[in-house]
Amino acid sequence: MMSSSYTSKNENQQSAARKWLLFAGIILVAVNLRAGITSVGPLIGIIREDTGISNGLAGMLTTLPLIAFAILSPFAPGFARRFGMETTLLLSMIVLTFGIWIRSISSPWTLMLGTALLGMAIAVGNVLLPSLVKRDFPRNIGLMTGTYSMSMNMVAATASGVSIPLALQPQLGWQGSLVVWSTLSILAIIVWIIQRRGAEPVSTISSSSRGKNIMKSKLAWSITLFMGLQSLTFYVNVAWLPEILHSQGMDYAAAGWMLSILQFVSLPFSFIIPVLAGRRPNQRLLVLISAICMFSGYAGLLAGIQSMNLLWVILIGISGGTNFSLALMFFTLRTRTAEEAAALSGMAQSLGYLLAATGPILIGFLHDLTRGWDVPLMILAGVVVVLFIFGFGAAKPGYISSAASDN
Repeated sequence: MMSSSYTSKNENQQSAARKWLLFAGIILVAVNLRAGITSVGPLIGIIREDTGISNGLAGMLTTLPLIAFAILSPFAPGFARRFGMETTLLLSMIVLTFGIWIRSISSPWTLMLGTALLGMAIAVGNVLLPSLVKRDFPRNIGLMTGTYSMSMNMVAATASGVSIPLALQPQLGWQGSLVVWSTLSILAIIVWIIQRRGAEPVSTISSSSRGKNIMKSKLAWSITLFMGLQSLTFYVNVAWLPEILHSQGMDYAAAGWMLSILQFVSLPFSFIIPVLAGRRPNQRLLVLISAICMFSGYAGLLAGIQSMNLLWVILIGISGGTNFSLALMFFTLRTRTAEEAAALSGMAQSLGYLLAATGPILIGFLHDLTRGWDVPLMILAGVVVVLFIFGFGAAKPGYISSAASDN
């Protein structure tokens, strides 16, 4: 009896240790999914001067990862089925590390190659994390999604803020400022090597268990377009918000701080919203409140009430954190299995990021065409309306497998 009790207690302790190790692995993957992108934005001017690349190539440093997301995301679920979730995430972190290192070599070719590798690695993590949460934390989906979403956004905002101070250090420069973020991916590699040893063997998943063709599901398309449009607003904000504020009389330093405020304001909502969303059958009220916040923010900027610019930025930040977290939650709440969650995540992030990549270009083109920001802001307000429509559909209770079978 004592031996049996001791064995059971030891097994429980080992199981708890594996859960904590898995939790650490999820967080470490999450913090690597944005830092490599947001850390390069503030350094583009320095990199351009040092390497002699054109403005077009400099712009590719931020748009190439989005293209990689669009191309590779549909293949990530297949990689996980073939090699196992743990092995696939481990390999993605290895590729990410090499991508960061290669990108930091002072050459136009290595800049592009490293950025492409980095984008491909991040695409895999983007797709598989919601599926992993659904598989291993089915009773805590909201809490886990909120935790890794907040961690991702917090490190992203930090990376954006400290890139220039790090680059100004003589012993680092812009290369060292980028390389320093590989410490996070190396930590992730170590944890996933340990986690992989305790993982169950890869099982063969039959075609029937993978669910019906989600491309036929109206619900899947609503989630995909919601994901894409919320990403579009985020990347437009990152690209153009400081310019919009500068055109209204704010100096560039203050406008840059406004962008930081927007990102940091989103952090608590990145954590709270998934917890709230997981406790209710539908999330339409959350979608409505978020749409009102973002619409009010863009309308306020359009009205040009400069004394209230901080409020408009805060409203947009609240909505950005809410929308991103809801998109992640829809991947798990609207699917029955981890395989379905991975397939939906792959579809939504592939097509969604392809749509998002057009946002900064379109808004910049409209600004050049109209020589002002009124029309771009009107277009963004219209995007919020469409975002609300698809979000309202995505927030309806149901599953993509049921929706697909009904069509």
